[in-house]
This record gives sequence, C-alpha cells and structure tokens, in this order.
Amino acid sequence: MEIARLVEGLHERTAGLAEAVAGADPTMLVPTCPEWPLRVLVGHIGQAHRWAASIVRSGPTPVPDPFDADPGSPADWPDWLRSGAEDLADAVLAAGEGPVWTFFGPAPATFWLRRMLHDTTVHHADAALATGTAFEVAPDLAADAITEWLELVSDPIATTIKPAFAELRGTGQTLRLHPDTGAGWLITRTPDGLRWAHAADAADATLAGPVRDLLLVLTRRLPAGRVTITGDRDLVDHWLTHTAA
Repeated sequence: MEIARLVEGLHERTAGLAEAVAGADPTMLVPTCPEWPLRVLVGHIGQAHRWAASIVRSGPTPVPDPFDADPGSPADWPDWLRSGAEDLADAVLAAGEGPVWTFFGPAPATFWLRRMLHDTTVHHADAALATGTAFEVAPDLAADAITEWLELVSDPIATTIKPAFAELRGTGQTLRLHPDTGAGWLITRTPDGLRWAHAADAADATLAGPVRDLLLVLTRRLPAGRVTITGDRDLVDHWLTHTAA
C-alpha cells in the first residue's frame, strides 16, 4: 500500500474513532477491551501514535502503559487524537527510506505507520461497539489489516513476543479467509510455523464474508458466527483461541 494511502487511512480511522467517542461517558467500559474504560482506549491510541513517532525519530523506548495516558478533557479528544496522528505521519514522512527499530528487526519507518493505522482501525471498532455507533472501514484498508496481521503472526519472532502463537504450528492444516471481493488468504499450519499466501485454494476450513467482518472476527471483535464457516470448525476455534490479544 502506498504511503499516501497509509497516511490518509490513519487520519480517516483516527477521525472515525473521535466521532465514535464524541459525547460518550469516558468511564464507560469497553466490552471488547476488558477492564478498559473508554478514556483509556482513547488515551492508548493517542499515546501509541506519539510513541511510534518517537521510535521513528529517536529509537526504541519502553512500551507505555495505556492507563498512564492523559487524553485530557473529552471535549479535547478530537484535537488530541488528530495531533498524535499528524505527529506520526510527519515523523514517517521525514524518515524517508531509512530503517527504524521494530519488534521484528529493522524495517522502513512505514512499518509503524501501517501498524498504527490498523491498530487504530480495530480500536475504532472497539469504540463503536461500546458506544453503539456505526463502524465502517474501506475494503482496501480492511484487507491490508488482515494481510499485516498474517505477516506479524507468521514471523518467526512472533512466538517470542506472544508464546501462545507457537500453538498455531501444525501438520499441514489449512484455513482459508474468503472475502466477498478478491481471492483472499490461505493459511497453512506447518511444524515450523505458519505460512500464508493470497490464494483461492480449497482448505480444511473456510471463513467467508465481507472483508470488514472477516477482520473483526479475526480480531475477535465480532463472534465467529458473523461470517460463514465451512469445514473443520475445531480448526477455526483453535485459531481464534490462540491468536487472542
């Protein structure tokens, strides 16, 4: 995805989050982020954007605690969120092609732009589900969020960050994600870890539906029943259990 689209998407999803929380009770609990009040969810996003910007500019710093974030008065949340997104976009654009630190080794600064875009997308869904507001995401952004997630979870380093991912190894079992547009993704569980490709091959289990719903099911923001599941349901349930955040 071109950097201009990533920047546009970050601003779009950040604005969507701000709209979803406008006028809501900041102490409201977010059902899909247990123990997080809405204020912490908002704080996490603005904090994460600024944290990622600081990594791009200056190198790694400890992962901040969302409960330490101070987004200010709810009336100020839109400007505070927008400022954080602008700070990250500016840092990435200024960094050019040079590598920066990531959990997975050196990578272009766009890693953090993409990572924060998709994190913001999923947390916009959290906010919308909590406040009863609409959630939509452009199909290209939803599809790239799924692709990025598969890139992360299949990286050999992923099991050192989240040991539960090691349980996703297998003996050739396959899982297909079939969106309403495009071929989708084919995931293969091997003894050495996950492999995936853009493909429309038959699989042991298939999840089919709108790409937005596939993203929200994969990130456990919607129940699996929101998409059509065929084949080995135990395989699907095992995947969802062991990729939980």
